[in-house]
Parts: sequence; C-alpha cells; structure tokens
Amino acid sequence: MNNNKQSKKNHEEIKHIFTGLNREFLKSGFSTKELYNACLPKERSNYANSGLFIAFLGLAFLVISTYQYEAFSTAINYFLGVRCIVPNNYFVWEATRPVSDCNFCINITNPIVLQNVTRKEFAPYAYTSKPVVIKKAFLHWAAMKHFDFNFFKELYSSIEDSYRSVDEECQFLHFKSNFISIRDVFEMTEARINNEPGEKSWYVGWGNCHPQILAEMRRYYPKPHFLPESCEIPSKEYVFMGYDDGATMHLDFINRLMWQAQLKGSKTWHLIPPPECEDVCSQFSFLVEPGDAILVDTRVWYHGTTITPGEFSLSVQSEYG
Repeated sequence: MNNNKQSKKNHEEIKHIFTGLNREFLKSGFSTKELYNACLPKERSNYANSGLFIAFLGLAFLVISTYQYEAFSTAINYFLGVRCIVPNNYFVWEATRPVSDCNFCINITNPIVLQNVTRKEFAPYAYTSKPVVIKKAFLHWAAMKHFDFNFFKELYSSIEDSYRSVDEECQFLHFKSNFISIRDVFEMTEARINNEPGEKSWYVGWGNCHPQILAEMRRYYPKPHFLPESCEIPSKEYVFMGYDDGATMHLDFINRLMWQAQLKGSKTWHLIPPPECEDVCSQFSFLVEPGDAILVDTRVWYHGTTITPGEFSLSVQSEYG
C-alpha cells in the first residue's frame, strides 16, 4: 500500500516537473514543433547528438535538481523511454490520413453565403463539404451579450475539477501563445487580457467536457435552429478567443461536420485544400462577423484564422451529424 502511495506521489511530482519544464522550454523561445522533434522516439545514442535535446535536459536538470534521486531517475526514464510530454497524435493522424477526393473543392473559390435561414432552407447544404456562412444567424443568442473572458474565468473558478477536465479529458490549444493550460490563460494580467501595447498577443482554444460547464454554457444558447432536427450534438463544445494571429493552419481530426458561432469580434478564415488537391483546387479567405454561423468541413479543408486588428474574438464551436 505504501509503495502504491509513493508511486502515485512520484507520478504527480513528475507530471508537475514536466508541465513546468514544458512551460520554461516555450518561454525560452523554442516552438512546439521543436519540442516535438526533441521528443521523437529515437535511440538514446542519437539524443546525445541533439543540441536541442541537451538544452532540454539542461532545463530538466535545473528544475529537477531539488528533488530526490529516485524522482530524478524516474523522470528521466519517463522522458527517454516511455513517452514524450508533447502528445503526438496529431502527427500520427496527419501522416496516416486518407488521400482526399478532390471533388469536394473543385471550382470552390468562396463560401456559400446565406442570410439567416430556416431548417428547411438550410437542408440542401447541411451535409456538404462546401464552406457555408450564415449571416446574422445567432444575433438572438444570449451568449452574444454574456460571453467574454471574465465569464469563462469566473465559470471555471467556481466549478470543482473544471481545470482538470480540460487537461485530462478534453483538449487545450495554445496555438502561438505561450500557455500550457487553461489555468495559465485565466491567470493573465489585466493588461495582457486586454492586449494592451507592449503585451504579448494571445489566442487559445479549449474543449469543454465538464458536464456542469457545458450545462452552464448552454443556458445562453440552444442547438442552432437551422441544423437538421435529427442530427446529434456531442457532449463537448469548444471555445476560441483572443487576438491577432488566431488559429494556425491545421486539419481537424473529428468524426462529424463542424459548426461555429462567431460571438465577439470579426475574423478572417483562410482555407487551403490538401496537398494532393492543390493543382485542381484553390485556396481562399473570407470574413465572418459577430452573429455569423460558419460551417466548414475541417476534416478536409486546412484552415486557419486571423483576427481583425484591435478586436477581441470569441467563438463557440461544436460538431453535428
């Protein structure tokens, strides 16, 4: 029993060490990609030739030096032999994704733009891979008025295990920001929250899996009225918020089509076809504004966003199918 308790304690110490180490690594100016490359599962002899890995171990030694030898040894073995602290699922998915049928993007150079539509009017577009923007679809949502940075900060601070649910059950996306977790985001200074001059810009996203968090969020908006009545909505919804660069270019490895509600600020979406379709399809960009609905098959369109300068953007996203 005592051994189990000690093992659990060591595991928590290691987790704490590497979370802090990850944060220090990013603060030192390295990118997430560089961190990932340093963590690739190679032979140990190859690590010795990696300046990046040596730098990482140097940071590790400084962080861990105050711990007992057993914890240090366990942590290094954990890093070298078991797994990297950077999840590698995305890289595996990207390397093994199926080749796209380019018919989905041929002759598409702009999204289909609809004015606020009924379920019947939207039906012909509901399951297409063609991007769709529905103007002013969500102006009636209470979330348009109530959702902002402080709303989510207070919500997460008031519910037990809310931070843990993002870290362990859902997903946190820091994009180009230097955050490790959603807790880091909500500990920002007021000046940085407001993106004041001289402050480092930020943009993040995260999945909301905690049932109490979701229940509270959904008090402020219903299922989008234009979606098919029979479609299913998963028990996870994302929030994206911040300034300037927005989301970096990527694919979503999800099971269903995506809808997003732009609630605060305006932002530009950039869509690029997959490499195998570049010769027959075009990349393009389009602007969305507060109250707009965006529907993009993000499983086949590479997509990124940029926020209109000087504006704070906040959006809610989920899937349907």
